[in-house]
Amino acid sequence: MLGYGTRDSKGDAIERAVILARGLGTRMRRADASAPLDADQSAAADTGVKAMIPVGRPFLDYVLSALADAGYREVCLVVGPEHQSVRDYYTVQSPPERTRISFATQKEPLGTADAVAAAEDFAAGEDFLVINSDNDYPVSALDALRRLGETGTVLFEREALSRNSNIPPERIRSFAVCVVGSDGYLQSILEKPDEAALRAAASTSLVSMNCWRFSEAIFAACHDVPRSVRGELELPKAVELAISRGDSRFRVVSSSEGVLDISTRGDIAAVAERLRGRTVRP
Repeated sequence: MLGYGTRDSKGDAIERAVILARGLGTRMRRADASAPLDADQSAAADTGVKAMIPVGRPFLDYVLSALADAGYREVCLVVGPEHQSVRDYYTVQSPPERTRISFATQKEPLGTADAVAAAEDFAAGEDFLVINSDNDYPVSALDALRRLGETGTVLFEREALSRNSNIPPERIRSFAVCVVGSDGYLQSILEKPDEAALRAAASTSLVSMNCWRFSEAIFAACHDVPRSVRGELELPKAVELAISRGDSRFRVVSSSEGVLDISTRGDIAAVAERLRGRTVRP
């Protein structure tokens, strides 16, 4: 179920999507004796490329299929220069049927804002979607942003996300909590909230799963955002910078649906079970 900004503006519907697939996959690389994996899954996990973990077929195929179901036709994968296997898979071994794939290279893993900046040529001045490569989002959320008619984000109800996803509650507690104004627009993002902040938030507080509709204005913020305490150029901080400078406003679409997350080896079996039998046509 979706709420807040769900208006249909067909004239402003978008077809371009950017998938952030450059991460190092540090958590996925960690050994986990409690996570039973087959040989192919274990080999893929060792590379840290979460999007290519086989769960019936590569996880990214399901992400691309959902994008196609939602009406996106142009997709840019942001990858590293070392990710030739991803390029080969989608250009030679298994080209998608319903989406046209292009690639942008993020030379170093400097953070998610830097990854978005790598796709500036692909955006070509038009609005575009940004999502993670290790999350399977509901088609309804992707479609809502495609038809929103303005920049925005889908935020997920924290308790519903816990019920309807494979994500453990303790991991959800670390997700960014978002403040939404009475006008339905995003006001601020609280990254890595502490226990006091979580206690102060309502049980229906909205969290970000990095599902955005951006205009070209985001690129200036991505270039200007300072490094975080972790030394990264982070997309949430770029969003807040764009808001504070008046460059962008982000209409909020709320969702009570789930998102599948494949961050660690322990996630693979549960994700594979939830995806079993799903029709996939990237």
